[in-house]
Parts: sequence; structure tokens; C-alpha cells
Amino acid sequence: MSQPHSLRRRLLGFIMTAIVLAAAIQAMTAWRSAVQQADEMFDYHLQQMAHALRGGLPLAPPSLESNGSEEYQIQIWGPDGVQLFRSAPVPLPPRAVLGFSDALMRGVHYRVYAVQTPFQTIQIAQNLDARQARARALALRATLPMAVIAPILMLLAWWGISRSLAPLERARAEVALRAADDLAPLAGEGLPDEVRPLVDEINLLFGRLDQAFTAQKSFVSNAAHELRSPLTALKLQVQALERAGDEAARAVAVGRLQQGIDRAIRLMQQLLVLARQQAEAPAGLLPPLALAPLARQAITDALPQAGERGIDLGLDIVGDEAHLPPARGDADALLILLRNLLDNALKYSPEQGRVDLVLAPGRIEVHDSGPGIAPAERERVFERFYRSADAAAPGSGLGLPIARAIAERHGATLSLDTSTRLGGTCATLVFATPSTP
Repeated sequence: MSQPHSLRRRLLGFIMTAIVLAAAIQAMTAWRSAVQQADEMFDYHLQQMAHALRGGLPLAPPSLESNGSEEYQIQIWGPDGVQLFRSAPVPLPPRAVLGFSDALMRGVHYRVYAVQTPFQTIQIAQNLDARQARARALALRATLPMAVIAPILMLLAWWGISRSLAPLERARAEVALRAADDLAPLAGEGLPDEVRPLVDEINLLFGRLDQAFTAQKSFVSNAAHELRSPLTALKLQVQALERAGDEAARAVAVGRLQQGIDRAIRLMQQLLVLARQQAEAPAGLLPPLALAPLARQAITDALPQAGERGIDLGLDIVGDEAHLPPARGDADALLILLRNLLDNALKYSPEQGRVDLVLAPGRIEVHDSGPGIAPAERERVFERFYRSADAAAPGSGLGLPIARAIAERHGATLSLDTSTRLGGTCATLVFATPSTP
């Protein structure tokens, strides 16, 4: 496992190291350049002094009696080898090397420049120790700005990183001070572009958690409310079974008890399905799914129910099935949706009636030949446990809410209208953007 580390310290370490290395390289480059330029300048100075003396001897010879500690030494020789002038008692080499050369005299290193004319030979020497001291002084002045700028750059880097990471610290403090049930989105103002996607994903996670917690609370509340009546009825049926005096009465009581248990099981299953669908994340990232096989499976599952009441149940696919665009979604969830729509249509259609499932590009329709739903109640029937006053078929009022929850999870819309095909109700599921194969 990787060891925990501080992003601030890591960034500061990288940037400080880079500044120090850049400053050192710049200083070394400036030092070498300054020393080289100083050498060239001093050599040029020696040349200029030598050429200035070609016109004759200096009017005021400096330090003829010096102890040889002066920086410059001058000697002039005649064409016959006679020394015409010497600025210090330290003699320069009698054999002059024209141009530049180095010489060691009495333990002192000199840089010598000699030039010859028809009338004289001029030698000018410069003490290399003094020369190098002056060159180092010039080089030091050239590198001094980097020594001043590097600490300033480090302070600026520290300030910039601290200021850039301040929004992260504020977000951390905001999360640390939150209550356990506070899932409000984090503020994204002032966050850098590199961090904003992370905060956005955290906010999406908070939204999913809030949705899951809401669904859990809703499930507990609905289960506590809706199971009270079935459980009470089961208790009464058990008591009736205990009081039954003969086999016929006992058989009737057992049948009612069995029906009550079946209704309670179905209600619990529907509550669980509704809670799961409300807590699930949107299905936008699921793979494409062919709808025709799902429609056939839903028709097959509903055939026994349709056969009991003599209802004509059919599937109508508009156009070529091979060219129908798939939908992105969960096959199990969409199958539950289709089953619930068909179950409602079969319940409210009269015996010997008709129910059609129509599959068209980007939409699914379920038509029935029942009495239909009043326009004022077409939205209310999607509320949990709501049942129309005119509803004659038994039910829990959860089938359509479950279907709408699944539709919303898939980014689709589910609506009810009058069926122009069969005269009853038409439930229409429209997918937002049909996917291409």
C-alpha cells in the first residue's frame, strides 16, 4: 500500500528543488561567463596599453622603485637588446614571446603581452592573482541577482500553492463540520478546474445517497402503513379459522387466509421493487438493449392471466424489427415495467376484451379496451397507493408508481392517454434519445 503524503509538501518540494537547481545552473553559467568576459576584457586592456606605448616612453614612469607588488609591470627593449624602460625591479623574461603568454617570476604568476616595432619591443605583464581577484569580484556581482531572486521565487511559490489549495481546505472543513444526514451538494465556487470534477462526482454521490436514504425511509414508512391492514386481516382470518366448526367452514377460512397471505406477499414484493427502483442510479451508462425480446417475454408472462379472462393479448411491432433502435437500460427493470403495464391493462379490460402491446421506434405503447381513466386522475394514479374510486379490480396502487420510477431511472417518460386504437387507456413509454446500434 502506498504511504500517505501531503500534496502541499510534494508540490513545494518539487518547485523548491526546481528553483534551487535552476538558480545554481544559472549562477554557474553566469559565473563562468563573467570570468571569461573579464579575461577577455583584461587581455584587451593589456593590448591597448601596449599599443599606447608604441609612440614612446611614458612621461611619468610609475613605481620605478616599487617592490614588485603592483598589478602591472612594463618593460621596453631597444632594437639592440638594451633595456630602455622598466616600471619595477622585477625583470620580465628577456626573450619576449610576441602576443600573449604566461610567466612565473619570483613566485608570482603574470599574464604577459608583447608587441614589437622597428624601434622597440614592449612587454606589459599583469599580476594574475590580482587579475583573478577582480574577475571573481565581477563574477560575484553577476551571480548576486540569482541569490536574491531564488528566495523570492520560493516565497512566491509557497504563497501561490497555499492560495491555490485553500479551496480544498475549505471543502475539507465543510465536510468535517457536516452532520451525518447532511447530504447537500458541496460548494464549487473558487475550486480549480482539476478539482471541480472530483467535487461534482462527490455531489452526484451525495445525491445518490440522499435518494437511497429517501427511498429507505419511504419504504419503511409505506411498509409500516400498508402492511398494518393486511396483517390485521390475516390475524382475523386466523381467528376465523380457529372458530370454524366444520370442514366446510374451515376450508373457506383456509382459502381466505391463503388469499390474504398472497396479497401480503405481493404487496411486500411491490414495496421492495419500488424502493429498489427509487434508489437505483440512472441507467445512462448501461449497454444498449434490444426491446423486441423483452416485449415478447412480457407477453409470454402475461398470457396465463389473459387466458383466464379470455382477453386477446397481442404484440404489434411497427416496421422492421431489425431496424428498431435499442434502448440503454436494465433488462430486468424494463421487464418489470412492461409486466406492470400489461397487468394493469388486463385487470381493467372486460372479459373477452383486447390488449395490444405496440413496439415502435423510440416508444412502447400498451392499449386496452377497458373503461379508461378520467383525465383528472391520469397523473394521480402514479402516486403510491392511490386507487381511483371507480376502480373495480383489486390492487395495491403500486404498479404504475413502480413503472414510472423505472421509466425515470432510464431517462424515459411514461404517460397515460385515451387509446385511439382500442378505446380504453393507452400507456406510452417514450425513450429520450434512442441509441443507434
